[in-house]
Amino acid sequence: MFKKILVALDRSEMGQQIFEHALALAKVTNAKLMLLHVLSGEEEGSPYAPILSNFDYYPGLGSQSFEYYQKQWDTFKNKGIEILQHLCAQANTAGIEAEFNQSMGSPGRVVCQIASSCGADLIVMGRRGRSGITELFLGSVSNYVLHHAPCTVHVVHLPSGVVKAGEAVQKTTISTTSN
Repeated sequence: MFKKILVALDRSEMGQQIFEHALALAKVTNAKLMLLHVLSGEEEGSPYAPILSNFDYYPGLGSQSFEYYQKQWDTFKNKGIEILQHLCAQANTAGIEAEFNQSMGSPGRVVCQIASSCGADLIVMGRRGRSGITELFLGSVSNYVLHHAPCTVHVVHLPSGVVKAGEAVQKTTISTTSN
């Protein structure tokens, strides 16, 4: 069965349900969890980089904008670590060995790299449901991982309108692929 499960998380409302799926799988298979959050400007809620003009009409404004952005980014990073620590403690309380990693980069690539380097047997991740033109321009992390992962991928789909805090996980549809 599975020995190590990589759980790819973001800050979406779906994150807790993805974690609960992975935790249930870990309990059944006696696997360890690796919780992963990828810091990316693409993630919902990430700070926007300041746009600096070549024309510095207001001296010092560029550096103030950058300092403000840096503070927002640090807060964003720290919140990600807090979430991972909380979920890791939840897993440990449930009797599942868990660790976490927060890395920066392109989410799909980082998920595949970490899965390979940590020896994951399974990746559990969510899917936002992007399709068509939106997927073409914004990409799909789950699609990338499905095509490049070094192991089996378990994608949790939540039908639109179902992702609300406290809703039961039974309403999810699951698809799993193996390379």
